[in-house]
Amino acid sequence: MHALLTLLVSAATVAASPTDPVVSWVPERPVQGHLFQLVVTPGAGDAVASVVGEAGGEALHFERRADGAFVGLAPVPVETEDALTADLRVVFDDGSAQALAPRIPVARGEYRHAQLTVAPRLGSPLNDADAARLREDQAKAAEVARQAHAAPRLWTDERVIPRDDRVTSGFGDGRVFNGQVSSRHLGLDLDGDPGDVVVAPSRGVVALVDTFLLAGNIVYLNHGGGLLSGYFHLSEQLVAEGDTVAAGTPIGRVGATGRVTGPHLHWVVRIGTTSVDPRSFLALPGSTDPQGASR
Repeated sequence: MHALLTLLVSAATVAASPTDPVVSWVPERPVQGHLFQLVVTPGAGDAVASVVGEAGGEALHFERRADGAFVGLAPVPVETEDALTADLRVVFDDGSAQALAPRIPVARGEYRHAQLTVAPRLGSPLNDADAARLREDQAKAAEVARQAHAAPRLWTDERVIPRDDRVTSGFGDGRVFNGQVSSRHLGLDLDGDPGDVVVAPSRGVVALVDTFLLAGNIVYLNHGGGLLSGYFHLSEQLVAEGDTVAAGTPIGRVGATGRVTGPHLHWVVRIGTTSVDPRSFLALPGSTDPQGASR
C-alpha cells in the first residue's frame, strides 16, 4: 500500500479537504541513498495543470500518467536522517496553486567501511595541478546534471543492469585510501575483465565522453527528468556525444583507467548532483511511463 500523508497547506491556500490532491510514494519507507517515486493524485473534480517541487536538494520533474496522476522521481541523499520533506506546488488549470509538504519517513541504509591501497599520487592529497584537473572534471559532471534537469524524461520502464556480474563494492560504503583519504563510495562497482561490454541501463542521450583524473575513461548518459548515469574506468568508449541509446545498447568496455585497484565498472546514478544507489533505479515499479512517452 502506498503511504498517505496529512497534507500541509500554506496559509495562502484553502485548507485541506477530502477533495484536495493526495500525495503518496513508493516504497512506503525509502532508504538512505535510494530513489523513490512521488505520486500526486488530483482530488475529485480537480483540473490539475502541473506539479513542480523540490526534495533532497534537487528539483523534481513530474509527468502526467494515463490515469491522471502526476509521477516524479526523487532522491534520498545518503546522509538523510529519519525523514525527508518534499516541497510541492500543485498548479490548477484556473491558475490557482496549492502548496503541499509531505514528510516522508526514511529507512537507514546498511553501509560498510573498506581499507584500500592505490598509487601514492592518487591516494594522497592532490597536488595543485591535479586539484585543478579535478575541479575541471567536476564542472563537466555538473554541466551534465544541469542538462539532465533541463531535458524531458527519456528513460522508460525498459531497464537492464549495465553488467550482470558480481558486486565488488556497494553504494554508500565508507572508503579509506592508504590510511589517509576517506570518502563515501557513491557508486556501484561491478566485476569484469578488461574488454567486457558495458551497456546502457535505459533510454538516454550520451552527454559526455571524456577522460577524468580519478574516474579514467568515462561515459555519461542523460536520461532526462533530472536523471543521469555515469560509467567510469572504461578501457574503451563505444559511443559519441549526442548519440541516443536504448536499454542494452553497448556504450563501453570494462577497464582499469583512473584511480582503481583493478579492472571493474564503477556505475553511478544521480538526480542532478545527488548520487543514489543504481539498484534503486532498476527496482522502480513498472508501468510508470508518462502519458504519450516514447518507448
